[in-house]
Amino acid sequence: MKKVERINVIMRYINNRAHFTISEIMQEFNISRSTAIRDIREIEALGMPLVAEVGRDGGYSVMNNSVLPNVRFTDNEIKALFIAFMATRNQQLPYLKSRHSLAEKLLGLLSENQQETLVLLNQILLFEGTNPHNPNLLDLSDLPHPMLEKLIQILLLDRYLVITIKEENEIKSYAIYLLHLHREKSLWLIEGFDLKEEKRRIFPVDNLTNVELYPKKKRLGRNRIIEKLREKEEVTNLVIELGPKAIAQFNKYHPLKLSISYTNPYQTTAILKTFINVNNPEELSEITNWVLFLGKDVKVREMPDEVLEVLRERLSLYCP
Repeated sequence: MKKVERINVIMRYINNRAHFTISEIMQEFNISRSTAIRDIREIEALGMPLVAEVGRDGGYSVMNNSVLPNVRFTDNEIKALFIAFMATRNQQLPYLKSRHSLAEKLLGLLSENQQETLVLLNQILLFEGTNPHNPNLLDLSDLPHPMLEKLIQILLLDRYLVITIKEENEIKSYAIYLLHLHREKSLWLIEGFDLKEEKRRIFPVDNLTNVELYPKKKRLGRNRIIEKLREKEEVTNLVIELGPKAIAQFNKYHPLKLSISYTNPYQTTAILKTFINVNNPEELSEITNWVLFLGKDVKVREMPDEVLEVLRERLSLYCP
């Protein structure tokens, strides 16, 4: 890291803390004591008011009227922000209005050369869901479910919820502790612990009609919830390695309860570990069809004999 860049980062680091020491600066930025002291002196000379504290455990504190320089983006940071916007087009993400204004503000900070670079990137890069005939950065036309922002706002206050879900022709309410809010196969999903049935459940946000806080008097403690989830965890009996083609198939479709872990930073190999209830004919049939759907770019590490037998029967129909 160059000296000017390092000093700017240190200024932001210490401005966010009521108190800091030279040792903390040395450890955080991997610099020597003499370099840390010189940087602190230069920061003081730039106008950041620091107060030295005398004593063995002394350090520095920042006065409330400290002033930081304007935020500056490097060319690579601008490209990263722009590509992040492009990659999330038509992804049904919340806070659409804020994303519009953020994009406009970012563009307003750029020089003409930087804007020309982004125009070129916009012409070259196409992501899933992008309209190639109108690849415009500000054309963020995704339409999230109207309950999604309300759900997130409540989650920032509390994770104990009563959610109302429309299931076929019925309206049902569930008291849950929310574990995760995630997105799979273009759907937003609520993964929660059912406080009544004491088990993990998944609900599509698209079926959500109302959400409110769960009364505090009836709550089960978070640590107790984690214990109950661990008690119900089943032993893994299906382990599959996926190559790039199988990962592409996985991303096209996979059962809701399944997820993969990438095994390299380029996301070209992955591993899937899960439990298959072989006594459930419907689940056994679904997982068998899905494994065939993944194609040849898989390596089976572990698989129940029941699944293997059904796979052999299916394959025998095509290769007698």
